[in-house]
Amino acid sequence: MSLVVRDACVVTVRGGAVARRGEAHGALHVEPHADVLVEGQCIAAVGPGLVAPRGAEEIDARGRVLLPGFVDCHTHACWAGDRLDEWDAKLRGVPYLDLLRAGGGIHATVRAVRAASEEGLASALSARVARMLREGTTTVEVKSGYGLDADSELKMLRAIARVAKEGPGTVVPTALLGHAFEGDHDAWVRGVVDEALPRVSAEWPGLAVDAFCEQGAWSREACVSLFERARGRHPLRVHADQFHALGMVAEAVRLGARSVDHLEASTDADLGALAASPTFGVVLPGTGFHGDGRYARAGALVALGGAVALATNCNPGSSPTSSMPFAIALAVRFCGLTPAQAIVAATHHGALVLGLPDRGRIEPGLRADLALLCHTDPRALAFEVGGNPVEVVVCGGRRLVP
Repeated sequence: MSLVVRDACVVTVRGGAVARRGEAHGALHVEPHADVLVEGQCIAAVGPGLVAPRGAEEIDARGRVLLPGFVDCHTHACWAGDRLDEWDAKLRGVPYLDLLRAGGGIHATVRAVRAASEEGLASALSARVARMLREGTTTVEVKSGYGLDADSELKMLRAIARVAKEGPGTVVPTALLGHAFEGDHDAWVRGVVDEALPRVSAEWPGLAVDAFCEQGAWSREACVSLFERARGRHPLRVHADQFHALGMVAEAVRLGARSVDHLEASTDADLGALAASPTFGVVLPGTGFHGDGRYARAGALVALGGAVALATNCNPGSSPTSSMPFAIALAVRFCGLTPAQAIVAATHHGALVLGLPDRGRIEPGLRADLALLCHTDPRALAFEVGGNPVEVVVCGGRRLVP
């Protein structure tokens, strides 16, 4: 099957599957009035006046912006129930950590996930992934983490894997084994490290392992014990510095983590250490928007030479959004990124965080995941707030939207 996008303003990065740092972080290549030829699932050619095979489907871009499909590299999109009562409490001024200590927050979703079937979790996730596709997200990472005990975590991972097999987009599971705990903290951590991690390793070798380092969640020492055991068999990712800087950034860098996510409370020393390492910083501005108004200093991290990725953190509590365009708009307003830097963070860098060098750029030989906007200027993607600027989505070489 062949497809050609005609007369597009192609906006992408060039130079291979490596992180962009310093000035290169926002160095977008813009090719106005170009065609993109797709053969099967891959991009075959990019340039003006391309000759397409007879019978190829044609999309007339009319000079509008064509981006790589968005890569949402941090979500908790597999869940059951809702957290509307918790939101009411937050509107009355109750801090999130107080809700967590009272059995709300993550624990409320844990109860709902444990009560749900694998089929029910997969059905709800499938609907969310379909909505993400309509918003231009062609690759999405989805974490477990709302089961806590080994059986429930594996149920979540199986539901995520089921959705990954059924749809046109790419769904990447992550085992968030250190999200919260029940009972004695140290005993719970030992149980996860000794029971849940080996079961995940047996069923999903090579799957990324994640943990949430924060007061009221997993301690730095607990996260390190999990990662030391998983290291070498699983890529490592960690939530750190959302509310407090607990020293996890330095540990993540030492352990060779693929990313450190959140970073709202990171110190200058944390950002410097992260910038000097191969580890990505993943910023999640939807959390600050919905929560306490604090945002990661992504612009400072870029200025120090760091590599930044951008994600929605889609979840039922702290970031109820699936929109990467909205995340881009927030990152430019509150995280100090330029529109170009935010686009790189939402496409190319997100793909590298997930270990997927075959996407996130518009180049021959790469996977044909494309998002055609209603705009003719890429800056409008960050300027506009709300709504869906994506008019056409091509995923794996297939036109999906509309």
